[in-house]
Amino acid sequence: MAPGADFEKLPNPSASEVERWEKAIAAFEKSDQKNPPPKNGILFIGSSSIRRWGSLAADFPDKPVFNRGFGGSQIADSLHFADRIVLPYRPRQIVMFAGSNDVNSGKSSRQVFADFIAFCTKVHEALPQTRICWIPITPCEKRWSQLEVVKETNAMVADFCRTDTRVDYINTFADMLGEDGKPRADIFAADKLHLNAKGYAVWSKIVKPFLK
Repeated sequence: MAPGADFEKLPNPSASEVERWEKAIAAFEKSDQKNPPPKNGILFIGSSSIRRWGSLAADFPDKPVFNRGFGGSQIADSLHFADRIVLPYRPRQIVMFAGSNDVNSGKSSRQVFADFIAFCTKVHEALPQTRICWIPITPCEKRWSQLEVVKETNAMVADFCRTDTRVDYINTFADMLGEDGKPRADIFAADKLHLNAKGYAVWSKIVKPFLK
């Protein structure tokens, strides 16, 4: 039995939720026709913190990185659209940041973890050699009240990563906090949720050694 298989079964995204992302997914597909992503590349996927990572190519100039983040999405959305914006690329590596919107929507840590396991399972059934990296849910001021669920989710993913050599936990969490244990104001945008340029520089430094 795969880890997380005994967790509560989650419904597929509703038709309205799928429709919400259809325009973004179709735009990716249209772009792929004109400018195909690199073969054997490194796919960054997830929610708005990935979508807003405009310096991605500059941060990793020697790596075949490409971005398929769509803002506001949850892990289940990346899972749902994997047949269109993940598997066709046959990436050698996937870097995911997601989960914050999941927790904010009311999902438990077990539910979020189960979705991540489902995503990994789908990818590895089709692409067994593809590495998957998880950037943990950030501790941000705007969603500070959700910290315990965030920490529980991250801990569950970290434990799972120790059981599968194809999955890495990229520990950016500690570097998001100041000496007072609170989110560093200097690395977040004015909305106190998303990263600013300095925040992405912090991420880049930590993520770089994991890219293969």
